[in-house]
This record gives sequence, structure tokens and C-alpha cells, in this order.
Amino acid sequence: MTVGLAPGVAQDILNALCRSEAWVEPAAFYCKLHTGDPGVAGTANAFGDTTRQLASFADAGTDGVIETDTDMEWTNVSAAGTVSHISFWDAVTGGVFQGSDALANSRILAIGDNFTVLAGDGQLSLAPLAA
Repeated sequence: MTVGLAPGVAQDILNALCRSEAWVEPAAFYCKLHTGDPGVAGTANAFGDTTRQLASFADAGTDGVIETDTDMEWTNVSAAGTVSHISFWDAVTGGVFQGSDALANSRILAIGDNFTVLAGDGQLSLAPLAA
């Protein structure tokens, strides 16, 4: 399973932390739906409705995990299928893959359905942490 931070993002964070290399964080995060693991590039198993929703995050916990802090809603989806994963991007279209997560509960959607990823259901992690 390849959910988690995108390899390039992890590399940039570590180089900024350990080598004082400049890193520019994304100005925004957008969430896309998937029918399975998005894969290492975030492009696998994309749901047919490719609309991305703006994501925001609460403060990171001491456990190395950060969670979304607002609901993300898709209304009147244009495709049908089972949504089980999400990916995060730095742009509403195109952009750079930032990471992905498996949803706690998959949902079967029909054309015209509404779908919500609840606050806290989208997560990214730097785990494991020293204990």
C-alpha cells in the first residue's frame, strides 16, 4: 500500500530539515477522490468525477499526524463507483501530488449522489516517531 506523503514531498521536507535546503510549502491543498490506492504518483484508481475540493488541516499532533479540519463535499457527482481513498494536490487541476490516505469507510456512489469526506477523515503522517 502506498498511501502517505508523496516521495518528493518527503524528500523536500528532509532536505529542508537536515540540509538547510529551501522548501516552499503549497499555498493550498486540494482533495481528489479515488476508487483504490492512488499509488506512488497519486494518479492510480481515480474516481470518474475528478473535481477537487479545497482541504484545510488542524494543527499537527505530537504523534506526527495531521488531519483535515473541515468537511469536504462533492455535490451531484458525475460518475458512479466505490470511493475508498483520497489524494492531496497543490492545485485545483494539474499540480503536484502531495500525498494520499485511505478513508475509514468506503462508499458506493451513483451519478448525482453527494459525498462528504468528514473533518478528520483525511490524514497525512510523518510516522513513525521516536518514542
